[in-house]
Amino acid sequence: MRVIGTAGHVDHGKSTLIAALTGVHPDRLKEEQEREMTIELGFGWLTLPDGEEIGIVDVPGHRDFIENMLAGVGGIDAALLVVAADEGVMPQTREHLAILDLLQIPTGLIALTKTDLAPDSEWLALVESDIRAALKGTVLQDAPMVRVSAKSGEGLDNLLTTLSGILKEKPARLDLGRPRLPIDRVFSIAGFGTVVTGTLTDGHLSLGDEVEILPSGKKGRVRGLQTHKKKEETSVPGSRTAVNISGVSVEDVRRGEVVTHPGQYQATRRLDARFRLLPDASAPLKHASEVKLFVGASETIATLRLLGVEILPPGEEAWIQLELRNPVVTVRGDRYILRRPSPAETLGGGIIVDHQPKRRHKRFDEAVLKRLASLAEGSPAEVLLESSLALGAAPAKNVITQARLDAAQAREALSEALASGQLIALEDGQPTPASDILVIAAVQWAALRERADQMVAAYHKNFPLRRGVPREELKSRLKVTPRLFNAMLKKLSAGNVLAERGNAVAQPGHEIRFDDGQQAKVQALMRRFAQNPYSPPTIKDCQAEVGEEIFNALLELEELVAVSPEVAFRKRDYEALVEKVRRHIRQQGQITVGEARDLFKTSRRYVLALLEHLDATGVTVREGDRRVLRKT
Repeated sequence: MRVIGTAGHVDHGKSTLIAALTGVHPDRLKEEQEREMTIELGFGWLTLPDGEEIGIVDVPGHRDFIENMLAGVGGIDAALLVVAADEGVMPQTREHLAILDLLQIPTGLIALTKTDLAPDSEWLALVESDIRAALKGTVLQDAPMVRVSAKSGEGLDNLLTTLSGILKEKPARLDLGRPRLPIDRVFSIAGFGTVVTGTLTDGHLSLGDEVEILPSGKKGRVRGLQTHKKKEETSVPGSRTAVNISGVSVEDVRRGEVVTHPGQYQATRRLDARFRLLPDASAPLKHASEVKLFVGASETIATLRLLGVEILPPGEEAWIQLELRNPVVTVRGDRYILRRPSPAETLGGGIIVDHQPKRRHKRFDEAVLKRLASLAEGSPAEVLLESSLALGAAPAKNVITQARLDAAQAREALSEALASGQLIALEDGQPTPASDILVIAAVQWAALRERADQMVAAYHKNFPLRRGVPREELKSRLKVTPRLFNAMLKKLSAGNVLAERGNAVAQPGHEIRFDDGQQAKVQALMRRFAQNPYSPPTIKDCQAEVGEEIFNALLELEELVAVSPEVAFRKRDYEALVEKVRRHIRQQGQITVGEARDLFKTSRRYVLALLEHLDATGVTVREGDRRVLRKT
């Protein structure tokens, strides 16, 4: 399914030509019919000689409605540039042509209309020469030109045959499995409710599909689909589609929003792009200029940040970053137009190379400029890698979506990137374009691995008497998600880079070692424990004698076992205490605090701490004033 769009100066016969070709006049508003001027977008359809049915978007030609024109011209497959034979190339002819060129409309033809008003064939030849001069250097430079008269019907058959020929050379729109319908009209029909229209791209919509309207986030369901007023079960990419959506009201939707499947796209307030300022722009473009962005069917005010240059002269190109007043939905590879809000002027346009930049770029950062160039010009594998770099560690399917590659390109690029080691799988399994397996660019993985290793090494240096960095502390310092952290640790452990030790992370060779002075303190403390194994020094006394770090190290080494914030035992004494409690309960059926105190010949402080610890660890169960063994 293809869509063509008209372009041309006001009153050059665009709507009349469409009416002659389709039998339906695209001017649907009463004001348009009274003024004989297209104000809003008009739509029609026709069947070409080869049987293919195509849609037509008729756009306004008057300079006052140029922004309405931009809402409809972005999704077309071919342009029908209309020039009246009695007037020739006019201001909006040139502006529309510049827009078609900036949007890189892939093909098109020129309809020389109103030939019945031309004085003679020499005049027509002169007009055609002027048109060719205007087309030079644009996407329509080699486009065929057909003389027509909507009034007499002369040339209409030739126009359709020529149109059929140029469309045959253009491949059909790809179904990438993630539909986008930029909304160019919103209305309601009695008994049906809200209807939106647009040109469907990147995927198909089917009856019953749940849909999301972005950026608002409103959700509904596809109640009905029509293409050229014919009911459809499924609408395909490239088709002019009307979608009847249940669950949303007309007031919930506005032109410029996008109908998608939930979760497949995100709105953005920042874009990275390549921009070309038109040669006939009225002035050079300055950094921080306020502009109007047109992409898809949306428009919003934006602040333009020039990257790598101080000022952009007319006819020159540069990298830019746009900070948007309102969020839009777009993807890498979309074409866009910028206009000056006041006085109104089309400035230029280009291609979006990153639709989700994470941060505001430094204007003269060479690494940023190099990355943008790679995104704009690289192979599928390079584009995939740049998308991975932009996202960081992410599911493979998200990286593919960011790269906006078709299925075949995605499989090949992913396979190539993984095989070359430029992309690393962080989780078990073989990543595919549809998989949820985390992947990360090799350079980012190396940086993350080095950061983690350095953090752990620094922790060992600062706290040599600790087993390692607490897991949660390391995760927080690395500023990574729990999923990425767990995957990272598993991979680094498997590679013997780091080791997990309980709730701590250490370098594999790290061991807690006491120097001579520390060892002397430990031996003195242990002698005190040996002198009174069941009435040892309190934790506070231990910390005062050897220091908190050495005491915690003894806990880490399991030389001591803390049973409460106040009481700790040597491990051998703790194990003996537990075994004696078990034996006493097996013989007597229970143990009380008093019985334990007498059994160990110690004070209530130590006995109560021990018994409460055994309750907490599942050895015993308290029943009133006595303890019994927990049933296994």
